[in-house]
Amino acid sequence: MKNNTYILSVLILLLMFTFEACSEKKEKPQSEEKEEPLNIILMIGDGMGISQISTAFYFGDSIPNFEQFSSIGFVKTSSTSHTITDSAAGASAYATGEKTYNRAIGVSKDTVALPTILEDLKDEGYGTGLVSLTTITHATQAAFYAHVKDRDMHEDIAMDMANGKVDFFAGGGLKYFADRSDGKNLYQELEQKNYHMDSLKLSQPDPNKKNGYLLADESLPSKVEGRKDFLQDATRLALDYFDAKKEPFFLMVEGSYIDWAGHANDDDMMIQEVLDFDKTLGIVLDYVKKNPNTLLVVTADHETGGTSVGKHYEVAADGKKTEVPEKVAIYFNTDQHTGELIPVFAKGKGEQLFSGIYENSMIYHKLKQILKQ
Repeated sequence: MKNNTYILSVLILLLMFTFEACSEKKEKPQSEEKEEPLNIILMIGDGMGISQISTAFYFGDSIPNFEQFSSIGFVKTSSTSHTITDSAAGASAYATGEKTYNRAIGVSKDTVALPTILEDLKDEGYGTGLVSLTTITHATQAAFYAHVKDRDMHEDIAMDMANGKVDFFAGGGLKYFADRSDGKNLYQELEQKNYHMDSLKLSQPDPNKKNGYLLADESLPSKVEGRKDFLQDATRLALDYFDAKKEPFFLMVEGSYIDWAGHANDDDMMIQEVLDFDKTLGIVLDYVKKNPNTLLVVTADHETGGTSVGKHYEVAADGKKTEVPEKVAIYFNTDQHTGELIPVFAKGKGEQLFSGIYENSMIYHKLKQILKQ
């Protein structure tokens, strides 16, 4: 009898262990289910400091999209050669994780080519995209796919684009592809490499091909010159393209003319360009909300113009100045770049890593850290 009881107890224990093991097997795949790869969108407002961003709060007709961020930091922008950086060195630091000298594109301070985050992610199966208002060979965007010793080597930079690392690009710079000093027609070469190319309009992209839009010989017009919603439309088109391909992606979007407004000390241009950038930002923020596997980082390469937002005065015929309390005015301290700390805004997975104050090259390393999580 005792033996029967013992055997029965052992059988019950075996059944309990078997049941638990089966339960663990059923639950394990769910807990180990792999997360979707992270999309990364980097938006760069060229020349955009705190004062430029502030104009959106005073001159817009709605609450700026910048107000949607809670993770905010600042970057230090000096290059290896200058305390005051240029766009080439600033963007190269973001793209490669190393500081370099002014005018350098995707190379170290010793002019050695450095792999960029766009190239790294391309090798890992990511889609890659660039959107700009200036020539696609201009310093900021070139730093993500090209490797040359000087930013003015536009034809060499275009040759790097022809290597096919970028799946979607939109901007200007047609002349560096189709009207070159060496007689090559890189526009046709890209078409032969399975690119859907368009030099007339932002036509519907082909998800089965790479897509390139070169809609001006050099840069597109500024807003004050009549540019419509190219930045918004091209950004939306890029997002639709990557959605259709159903693959993770890296996309860099540049608001180029904020910098040009600072160089020109043109307050009207600055207001319009910042508002256009903010509207584009709204499109991307909506995308992040609908696609939680996306990280958005918004920053600048440097500040331009030494800009400030101050009291507005009206000047009478006799020269007397009267303050208008309900208005503000934009003032410029220089027509060059400055050494101001640059704000960084982040939204999405890992956004908290972008709080604090750090070197601009750390943006690359923070992105890499989040991608490994």
